[in-house]
Amino acid sequence: MTIQSEFEYEDLLSLWSDLESGLGVILTNPDSTQEFAHRVLQYDRWMQGLLQRDPDVALYLLFQLAGNSPVGYSASHSLVCAVLCHLMASELGISKPERDSLVHAALTMNIAMTTLQDALATQTEKPTIEQQDMIRAHTVKGSLMLSNLGVIDSLWLDIVSRHHDDTIDRADLRLAPPATRLTRILKVVDRYAAMISPRNSRTGRSATESARSILADKSDEVGHTLVRVVGLCPPGTYVRLDNDELAVVLRRSEQHNHPYVAIFGSANGQLNPNPRLHNTAERSPRIRAALAASSVRARLNHFHILRLGAYAAQQTPQ
Repeated sequence: MTIQSEFEYEDLLSLWSDLESGLGVILTNPDSTQEFAHRVLQYDRWMQGLLQRDPDVALYLLFQLAGNSPVGYSASHSLVCAVLCHLMASELGISKPERDSLVHAALTMNIAMTTLQDALATQTEKPTIEQQDMIRAHTVKGSLMLSNLGVIDSLWLDIVSRHHDDTIDRADLRLAPPATRLTRILKVVDRYAAMISPRNSRTGRSATESARSILADKSDEVGHTLVRVVGLCPPGTYVRLDNDELAVVLRRSEQHNHPYVAIFGSANGQLNPNPRLHNTAERSPRIRAALAASSVRARLNHFHILRLGAYAAQQTPQ
C-alpha cells in the first residue's frame, strides 16, 4: 500500500496515534483494564495489521514520532520496540509462539514504571535516589504485575523480568534457550530505540550513531540483524547528503546503507516546497551523515513526502 490521498494519510496517522494512545492507557492504568492480557493481544494484532499495509510508511511515522517529541514517551517507546521486534522475528525466522512472547514483552516491559518513564523523559535533572530504585526494580516488579494481571505465558514474563540482565550479553545465541535469545533481541532493540528518542535533558542521537553503538560488538548477530532490517538510516530519519542537501529517508532499499530519500533542503539552507525522490543506491548524491531530529527545524508536509514513496515502492521488493 502507498499513500494516495490526504484522507488516506490522515486515516493511517490516526490509526497509529490511536494505537499508541490505547496502549498508553492500559500501561498507565493496568489494574483498571479488564482482561489485560487479551487487550495486549488485540493491540498486537492491530499493530500487525497496520504493518502489513506498508512497513516503510509505518517506520516513517514511528521514527518521526519517536525522534521529535518526548511527550507520552513510554507508550511510544514500547510501540517502536514492538514493531522492531516483529520485523526482526520475521528476519530471523522465529516461530510464531516465540514471536508473540517477544512482541508482547516489548509492549509491556516497562509496565512497572510507565508514569515514571514519562516523567523522566521531560525532567532535566538526573533521576533521584527514589527514581533510581524504581528503575532498578521495574523488571522483576513488571513481571509480577503482569502475572497478577492474568498473563500466563511464562516466556513473556521471563523476557520482561530479564530485559536489563547483562549476563545474557555473554550467551552464545546459537545454543541459548529461547528466553535468553528473545531477551537479547529485546534488550538491543530497547537500547537502540531509547538512543534515538529525545529527552528534555538531552537530544536524541542520530540513527547512525545509535546503530554504530549497538554494532560495537562485531560478533553481535542481533545488532547486525537490526541494522539489516531497518537500515543504517531508517525511514523517517534525517540525513545530510554529500552535496550538503538535506533529506528525509523515505523507504528502505535492498542495500541497507543506500535508501530512497526525499530531498527537501538545498545546500544553502533553503527549504524546497516540492521535495524530490532520490535513490541513493543508484547515483550520487550519497548519504554523508545521519542527523538527529532535533537538528532539523523544517516543518515538512509528510503527506506529500510519503506520496513520493509510490514509485519507490514499485521498485522495492516487498
